[in-house]
Amino acid sequence: MKLPHPLIPGTLIRRYKRFLADIELDDGIIVTAHCANTGSMSQVSSPGSRVMISSAANPNRKTRYDWQLIMVNGRWAGINTAVPNRLLREGFETGVITEFEPYDSIRTEVAYGTGSRVDALLGGTEGLMYVEAKNVTLVENGCALFPDAVTARGAKHLDELIHVVEAGQKAAMFFLSQRMDADCLGPAAHVDPTYASKLKAAVSAGVSVIAWRALITEREIILDRPLPFIF
Repeated sequence: MKLPHPLIPGTLIRRYKRFLADIELDDGIIVTAHCANTGSMSQVSSPGSRVMISSAANPNRKTRYDWQLIMVNGRWAGINTAVPNRLLREGFETGVITEFEPYDSIRTEVAYGTGSRVDALLGGTEGLMYVEAKNVTLVENGCALFPDAVTARGAKHLDELIHVVEAGQKAAMFFLSQRMDADCLGPAAHVDPTYASKLKAAVSAGVSVIAWRALITEREIILDRPLPFIF
């Protein structure tokens, strides 16, 4: 996926109220950008870090900028949680994600379960596959870990996928590391032991796990390579 062009460089002053970030542009002007991430962002919100923002598509929006990237350990990292959904679709349309090869249609935000909407619903000769996508920005010892904060919503999604499998359909979790310094991916049991336990139960029930790392530049974010998933 192409990033908005041109991106505007700056330095992060602070992230606050979950959805806001104050950023000093290179000309000294301080602006407030929307932060599309509800997680703790514990490793991707350090004040003083170099960041990239973009102008909002709607010039009348209260927050005129969107925060896109942050420099972590000398590499760009993506903070926008909408990116995994977009790359999931690109991976389906291009055939890069081989687990999606048996399917020839994709729908997004389809209602299912108890008040949930699945990120992607794939259809084909093998029936349906329900896919939930998650963004990963926490990395420890070279392994990307999810979540970076306790997530009751994420646990509910796992319950929904287990019910899908029990009903005879297929289901998968798609994890995207927007950190390029990750060589594997797994659950952050020390952050949310309930989620980690439920994810293990979901896998045992037949829910698949698809893990990828993104390649991030100032122009685009693309699928780089699959990552081994480890408990």
